Amino acid sequence: MTALAPAGIRFHHGSLIIPAGAVHTTPLGYDRDSVPVGAPLPLAASAELVHRLSGCGEIVVAFEGKLGDTLLALSGVRAVLDWMRLRSVRVAVRAVGPYAGLIARMGLITQPQASAPSGWRAVIGDRTGVEAHGSEAAVSLVLDPAAPPCWSSDGRAHPDLPARHYLALERRLGIRLPGTAPFAPTLATGPNKLAEELRSVGWLGGLTIAAITATSWPERKDYTAQRYIALAEHIAEAQQAQARLLLIGGNPGHGLRVTAEAPRRHVQAVLIDGMPADGLVDLFPHCHLIVGNDTGLTHLAAMTRGGRDGGGPPVIGLYARHSHSKWRTGLPHHHAVATHLSDRMHQGDLCPVRDAIAPDTDVHMDAFPPATLAQFGLELLNEVGR
Repeated sequence: MTALAPAGIRFHHGSLIIPAGAVHTTPLGYDRDSVPVGAPLPLAASAELVHRLSGCGEIVVAFEGKLGDTLLALSGVRAVLDWMRLRSVRVAVRAVGPYAGLIARMGLITQPQASAPSGWRAVIGDRTGVEAHGSEAAVSLVLDPAAPPCWSSDGRAHPDLPARHYLALERRLGIRLPGTAPFAPTLATGPNKLAEELRSVGWLGGLTIAAITATSWPERKDYTAQRYIALAEHIAEAQQAQARLLLIGGNPGHGLRVTAEAPRRHVQAVLIDGMPADGLVDLFPHCHLIVGNDTGLTHLAAMTRGGRDGGGPPVIGLYARHSHSKWRTGLPHHHAVATHLSDRMHQGDLCPVRDAIAPDTDVHMDAFPPATLAQFGLELLNEVGR
């Protein structure tokens, strides 16, 4: 479902399949649905890459850059491990760096072996991680978000970064891998002290909304706490309920700080600043709706799947400048609200930074009226409730 809002912004449902002819794509080179899992592709594999990976006994997963780039690239790690399982290559996998704990929650890490792994070492990560840990590796794979194009196959476009990374490695490795859309791995959840404390004082019992205020580019991507409070007010009033709003900030290096905002008519808000990403993974499943800018914690929320049914709340990302389809997880509950500029970046597979595209007007987060976002949020809450 793609809906045009009165303000001229568009809502893009996460389950929408984009036809190949609607956006600028690069043909994958084979009809993926017609190739059996494990069968050779009608493309030449990278012989040197296959040779070196086949002799590996250890894979080091090393990401040290931005959280969002890391999360959306982990499908590339999944692709290599899928290939090794198909080829019956036994390998030990470990993660290093600031995201090791998150990566372990995705089922990508094997248990440590009693003896040292035999064979070569491979390092997979971003450029900073590979430079830090790849000096003794037989092969290094840099998962750069600017590298893989928007692939198309079987009449369908695959614009999200997890699909781009997975399919790019499938082509290079030369056999049909088992993954299907969505390609992003998901994060397992567990108990959390703050979540239990909030529940004990009645905070997670009724309508609970989380809003991501953290961003590395506040002058362009900060939707502001006041706009989020207004959004929650609209939703709560429409549902004739009292809403609890969790305002999720960043700065984990300064320690956890929880600050209550002044109560409003329909909303009680609390600012949670400095909570580590590991802790947020355990908190997000307690929410009914999550809204955030195009940033790593929003992607984290979308990739978190918990609760009794293994599900999670709908997540809405706000895209003012960058492609709403590329910078998403591809998961069906991860939706987007986008400006015309974001739509054009999506259609042409462009990046305003990489391609030095100056916007016609200075597009900021005030392009998204809280009342309009509330309508989209209400539709998703009703969809979950059906």
